Amino acid sequence: MRSLDRLRQSYDEDAQVVVQDRKSPPRVLFSDTELLLEEVPIGTRVVFPNPPVEPLANARAAIRWAINHPEGCDPLHAQLRPGMKVVIALDDISLPLPPMRTPDVRQTILEIVLNLLADSGVDDVHLLIANALHRRLTPREMERMVGSKIFNAYYPDRYTNHDAEEPGGIVELGETEAHEKVRISRRAVEADLVIYCNVNFVPMDGGHKSVGTGLTDYLGLRAHHTPHAIRGSKSYMEPKHSALHGSVDRIGRVIDQQIDVFHIETCLNNRMYDGPLAFLGKREEDFTDLDRTALAGLRWTLGKTPRALRQQIFHRVPAAYGLIAVAAGRTELAHEKVLEACRRQLFVKVKGQSDVLICGIPYISPYNVNSILNPLLVQVMACGYFFNMNRGIPLVKKGGTLILTHPCMDEFDPVQHPSYIEFFHRLLPETTDAMELHRRYEREFAQNPSYVHLYRKGNAYHGAHPFYMWYWGENGRQHLGQIIAVGAENQHVPRLMGWERADTLAEAVDMARGRQGRTAQITLMHHPPLVMTEVAVSAEEATRLLGEAEARPQGGASHKPGVAAKEEP
Repeated sequence: MRSLDRLRQSYDEDAQVVVQDRKSPPRVLFSDTELLLEEVPIGTRVVFPNPPVEPLANARAAIRWAINHPEGCDPLHAQLRPGMKVVIALDDISLPLPPMRTPDVRQTILEIVLNLLADSGVDDVHLLIANALHRRLTPREMERMVGSKIFNAYYPDRYTNHDAEEPGGIVELGETEAHEKVRISRRAVEADLVIYCNVNFVPMDGGHKSVGTGLTDYLGLRAHHTPHAIRGSKSYMEPKHSALHGSVDRIGRVIDQQIDVFHIETCLNNRMYDGPLAFLGKREEDFTDLDRTALAGLRWTLGKTPRALRQQIFHRVPAAYGLIAVAAGRTELAHEKVLEACRRQLFVKVKGQSDVLICGIPYISPYNVNSILNPLLVQVMACGYFFNMNRGIPLVKKGGTLILTHPCMDEFDPVQHPSYIEFFHRLLPETTDAMELHRRYEREFAQNPSYVHLYRKGNAYHGAHPFYMWYWGENGRQHLGQIIAVGAENQHVPRLMGWERADTLAEAVDMARGRQGRTAQITLMHHPPLVMTEVAVSAEEATRLLGEAEARPQGGASHKPGVAAKEEP
């Protein structure tokens, strides 16, 4: 017979929310490249991802239909003419995570679009990766994303990474009504048509963010990649609650007035694991004997394998994502259509907030593909992403506790993240205040000749990028009263970020209860795959909570992020 808690959740909460009772199994949590098997307290709410949405039966047909029936404009074939210049911009490999099994959806789109261009007599075509201040992709990564046939035909002259520091490579189109600078790649400005191929992995992707953020430079990103804009964003994952998206949208509308952009937006399901690792996408209640044996074997193997080799193994396991939606045409119309599918896949309804939130931090983020998760990126995953996986109301209460599982090793990739090393070891000991870091040091790192050279000629993130990573966790730091790192292998990394540490999850829960009370409500976000919450509270409580977010101090003379950014630094 089911317990009262189980009966209650069956009627009152989403089917993906399970209340831990005495008969519940232990839970699997990622801790970088290791898997923990943890008993969580009775009464803990465990929020599981939605099952994968069934993929479209024929992805190629769906893409063709979308570009022939676009939102708000003529079909793509009707916009083409012989001799025109076309730039096809592509999202970089920060999405999806882990990289999807080949053929990547971007390859599928390109195969269709390039054939259409050829049939229309268009042969002046350039493929441009919209990596903004992210690192350049390696040739091998570029080939994997588009397939060997396209790679061999276009690389290296007509298939390139966007270079935000190329002399003369950026054109300023003007300013928005909030005085944000609109700066875009010269290649895109001088093209007769820009076709953007997008992957929506979470709701903050796509839309005006594609061109306006992916093909700009440091001065363009200063409009919204600031602590001011982050503090003004109640939810990263719901654009209407995000000051960052408000700024991006204003910039995007100026771009659309001056550049002909045809968007092709896609949305993937969350089938992150299949085959021998399929059990990682299941609830522990649904494990078969074979699944439990596979888990035990995997944990034993990972425990005997050096960390560097574990990282290589996990990064080489592609995801079995399937295409669940595709739309094309004008920016906002196509984006909203795809957002509907994205929300349907990701959001789980949960009743009320919790005092304590538990998250297992995996080995990967958008900013360390084929690399290690350094301390700044652990912070991004904890305070920036997992805390913000909601539609406006955080899952954890103001002043609540976040418990994360990760070893927090003091390791950095000198090839991908050289500026992170100086940021972490030189700047954070001086101050962790995002406003102060923005004012005193951001421009110095952005203009550092060595970091500019490594960004342009190597495979390094831009010198300004570690600042964005710290800003990204600003809302979590402002909201949370306590952060505890379970299994941190040193004291100084958690201490430097203002966190506490615990050896075990049980110890961390006791520490959290010491702060939040013995009856504290605990919720476990069961990643992977990704799961986001839509927290249901009373209308009065929702007004109060959203009002608190609106009233947060912005740290500048104006609440408009574009104006504040113009004044800083």
